[in-house]
Amino acid sequence: MNWFEALVLGIVQGLTEFLPVSSSGHLAIIGTLFGLNGEENLTFAIVVHAATVLSTICVLWNEVAGLFKGVVGFKWNMETQMVGKLLLSMIPVAIVGIFFKAHVAALFGKGLLLIGVMLWVTAALLALAYYVKPRQQRVISWVDALLIGLAQACAVLPGLSRSGSTIATGLLLGNNKEAVAKFSFLMVIIPVLGEALLDLKHGNFAFESSGLSPWVLLCGFLAAFIAGFLACRWMIQLVKNSKLIYFAYYCIVAGLFVVGFSLVK
Repeated sequence: MNWFEALVLGIVQGLTEFLPVSSSGHLAIIGTLFGLNGEENLTFAIVVHAATVLSTICVLWNEVAGLFKGVVGFKWNMETQMVGKLLLSMIPVAIVGIFFKAHVAALFGKGLLLIGVMLWVTAALLALAYYVKPRQQRVISWVDALLIGLAQACAVLPGLSRSGSTIATGLLLGNNKEAVAKFSFLMVIIPVLGEALLDLKHGNFAFESSGLSPWVLLCGFLAAFIAGFLACRWMIQLVKNSKLIYFAYYCIVAGLFVVGFSLVK
């Protein structure tokens, strides 16, 4: 991987982590087009995912700081309830990560056909959330948090957008638009950081054997951070203004391209 490929992949990761078009699917697609091997992809993926988590914290700093202050106050208030709901939403993806990680990893070796099909599923979810508009704009409940968490767990499938699945689920449940967008981005911080720490513990961050230079990793990190910062802020506004349908159109077209490419390859 050279600096240009790292720049492109970093930008793609930063944008697609927040935009509802599947970051894992797009990284796999571009990685295939660039001819990158699995170890390069894994090492690089850890770096750019850390960058997007950092961009999330920067964009939602007020929310993160407020939740932290509420928790350290040891009072059962709105902040501690929200932290509890966030932790509840993480349980399904934690179960998948602990007990089914090998099966999920195997799915990424199935080729691009599965990614294309899951992009269509993402498009269907976004379209459903756009056309089915519940009247209520309620606060995220404990049950809602669990259901949104289940949507996140399903989004481990390559090509199925995590943000698209969680935000669409929250909107279909009738939650406040801005609140569900922020909830979707906050709920991924701990799982991504936890997975990165496990990869470091198990030696999956193979810096030397990956053949990636520090400059390439830094380039990818900065690209993912800047793109992620901009995409996170933009996505919150898009959800508030009900503009997700355009991403459904994109996922349909992208799915057609990916499925067609996989069949003729």
